[in-house]
Amino acid sequence: MTYNILVTGGAGYLGSIMVPELLAAGHKVTVLDNFMFKQHSLGSVCADPNFSVVKGDCRDEKLMAGLIKDKDVVIPLAALVGAPLCAMDPIGATTTNLDAQKMLFKMLSPNQRVLMPITNSGYGVGEKGKFCTEETPLRPISLYGVHKVEVEQALLERGNAISFRLATVFGMAPRMRIDLLVNDFVYRAVTDRAVVLFEPHFKRNYIHVRDVTRAFMHGLNNFESMKNQPYNVGLSDANLSKWELCQVIQKHIPKFVFVEAPIGEDPDKRDYIVSNEKIEKTGFKPAHSLDLGIADLMKGFTMIKNSIYGNV
Repeated sequence: MTYNILVTGGAGYLGSIMVPELLAAGHKVTVLDNFMFKQHSLGSVCADPNFSVVKGDCRDEKLMAGLIKDKDVVIPLAALVGAPLCAMDPIGATTTNLDAQKMLFKMLSPNQRVLMPITNSGYGVGEKGKFCTEETPLRPISLYGVHKVEVEQALLERGNAISFRLATVFGMAPRMRIDLLVNDFVYRAVTDRAVVLFEPHFKRNYIHVRDVTRAFMHGLNNFESMKNQPYNVGLSDANLSKWELCQVIQKHIPKFVFVEAPIGEDPDKRDYIVSNEKIEKTGFKPAHSLDLGIADLMKGFTMIKNSIYGNV
């Protein structure tokens, strides 16, 4: 079955992989994006007659009302993503990540479906040695996490929706993000050959950006059996501390050196391990391991360098 789909923020990190896959599956896709990063990440799909693109803001109620009118499915990716960006612009974060999403849910008719990326950072600091499941109490410790937890609650109360609690995403994408933890560490390993770790014992779960798209496609294809539930989406064999992550990277880049900082602390205090058993029981399995993702990033960072100032 094919759908008429609206993807807000569809030119971003997740959308730049997801939109081409949705089109390849035969869906009609409209992307709304403000192109704040001056990206042209969807250039390869402009020739597809099923693709439409609108430059605009997901907070614009009149614009959103027109865009959702004929849509079967909405995938709201538009957000100021990550704790540092939200801390830098708390007003923008609140209006985009919280208010605009609640406005959207109220505007949609009950039969319109929503597939929503949430974050597993809502777990905050987990109990040592205990896996966070979808029933674990949510204790977000950043503004980004607080907003995502509130949005998920509103989404599931509205119904006819699926919430994906994404692990820390990694991997190359047409609209690249080098600030994400795995991407950042591999970039440093490739370019600097070294990283200094603050609180290296803090653990997190990880998921490849292409497996995020695969999870959404899985939800779209199994919507009736999965709807009105939250699902953790991560690699079950990658609940790793920052130190353990660096050890995996070092296997690929033997000259990579990592040391623990003697003073200082990480402003991101998240520390938890996650169970992904619930979504795995629905038949979803990630296809991209951490090792595959590191190899993917090493190739990508051969092509791009995160510097506009400098002669080398």
